[in-house]
Amino acid sequence: MSSISALANIHYKGQYGDYEGKNENSLLKIYEKKNLLIVQILQYKNSEVLIEDFDVDGLKFKNEPLNVVNNNDTRILWNGPKNWLLVSTKKGLLKNISEKFIESDFAVTDLSHSRAIFEIEGKNVKEVLKKGCPFNFNILEKNNSINSTYNGIAFTLDILDNNTNKIRVFALRSFGESFYHSITDAALEYGYVGI
Repeated sequence: MSSISALANIHYKGQYGDYEGKNENSLLKIYEKKNLLIVQILQYKNSEVLIEDFDVDGLKFKNEPLNVVNNNDTRILWNGPKNWLLVSTKKGLLKNISEKFIESDFAVTDLSHSRAIFEIEGKNVKEVLKKGCPFNFNILEKNNSINSTYNGIAFTLDILDNNTNKIRVFALRSFGESFYHSITDAALEYGYVGI
């Protein structure tokens, strides 16, 4: 069974907004991300196991705010106290995760088809985010992650790279189109390329 992406009906390739006369490298780039494994791992309050003893795809879990541990295929985002979001291109990790994190200590939930995901890259990324979110984005660095709201829509943000100002955003699938429209509307001022 194949899945239909959350943004299939609204994400189009092309240039939009104030792009005329600008170098294409100075425009924001917006990519839809598909076919990622997304798993929420929540450790129960009464669990006495140490999360530092667990690893997935060679990555150790950390219970530190804003922290993201990663390798080329997998990112583990701190999502709250004893709560992580694992994002990977390796779909086969789900079986491994389900076996390692036993039900008496953890709740493991596959969220792969319940999120709209896209990446934004360019020098004005933080300016676009500031238009709809109260968070101070100037304090964030590579491999930081936050949960916040953008124009009233809850989202998760993952800073992929400071040098290229590249971020990945996740929103509930049911709000995906509204969230995408809010972000692209804010990006029109700078011009953007849908890729």
